[in-house]
Amino acid sequence: MLDVSGPLVTFRSTLVFASDGEVLTSHSTLRFRERAEVEADLAACGYVVREVRDAPDRPGKEFVFLAARP
Repeated sequence: MLDVSGPLVTFRSTLVFASDGEVLTSHSTLRFRERAEVEADLAACGYVVREVRDAPDRPGKEFVFLAARP
């Protein structure tokens, strides 16, 4: 992890390919949003949230939103 600034987390990943030793470095920034923020954005796009579940591999840490257009 390179930086955590509010909801933004920046990190770097480095891959080395066994076939030729080539190195690939990737920099990424993820934004973690609160449940209410995701629900509001879905509603603003015309979706109705039918259910919100825990992510099966990270219960209590991530959400899975089931939404549909009416």
